Amino acid sequence: MKKVLVTGGAGFIGSHVVDLLIENDYWVVVVDDLSHGNIEYVNKKAKFYRVNICDNTKLKNIFQKECPDFVIHNAAQIDVRRSIKEPEFDAKINIVGSLNVIKCCREYGIERIVYASTGGAIYGEPQYLPVDEKHPQNPLSPYGISKLTVEKYLSIYKQIYNLDYISLRYSNVYGPRQDPLGEAGVIAIFSRKLLRNETPIINGDGEQTRDFVFVEDVAMSNLLSLRKKTRSNVFNIGSGIETSINEIYEKLRRITNSNVEAVHGKYIKGEVRNISLDCSLAMKELKWEVTTNIDDGLNKTVSWFRSIIRNSH
Repeated sequence: MKKVLVTGGAGFIGSHVVDLLIENDYWVVVVDDLSHGNIEYVNKKAKFYRVNICDNTKLKNIFQKECPDFVIHNAAQIDVRRSIKEPEFDAKINIVGSLNVIKCCREYGIERIVYASTGGAIYGEPQYLPVDEKHPQNPLSPYGISKLTVEKYLSIYKQIYNLDYISLRYSNVYGPRQDPLGEAGVIAIFSRKLLRNETPIINGDGEQTRDFVFVEDVAMSNLLSLRKKTRSNVFNIGSGIETSINEIYEKLRRITNSNVEAVHGKYIKGEVRNISLDCSLAMKELKWEVTTNIDDGLNKTVSWFRSIIRNSH
């Protein structure tokens, strides 16, 4: 059995990755500082360390003790707006913290690191749609810059030290366990508000589009990234479909049987207007595919939030 160290493994995406790895007979070590993760999401069969990736000494100790074969690096500061307000905080976690992880991978002979990158924030305002991996990279936020910077470091570490890596550029990931109280994650925010009969705010006119991909499909892209030999190192992971925020809202209203009308707020700077990702490279080289369409994914997400709200009363 191979051992995988997952940073951010108590978080929304990371915990689904951990579950899938354990289902597929990997040993899993989770490193998470629980600043956003939830200890209840950590699979009971995983070994857990409460450590921040910026703590180089503790991180090294874990690598030394656990000797993982692979690393899946999910831990990050993911809030675009916070990155604009506090770029140094964003850089500390996303760049310096990631460098700590990458250095450990080299030092302890990791077979491959799989990095959670972003397809939404790296490309900037698209010159064409859907966006493929060769599209120019023009981030509109410090968050996008930090994610792209780590990809560049991974590329250099491959050239200099032959550290094998795969970078997965996620579109807008949604599903059970997503934080409905953060700034990101519009589906989680809307689901919770509609189920509690509260009024959601739609930024701008709501006609901006996103490429929504279900979290279980994203987890599968991580598993395949450990298993497949690939020519490419960078892959888009999304549905390839543009869906407007207004459309998402109407779908969620139907699912929740809500008659709550949303109000419109101001449009957020640093966010792209329209995005969808061309994922044909991941389909070809990773043999990855989308298995959950938006309607099924929304239904699964709402029923998870419904059970959480019910159990909290």
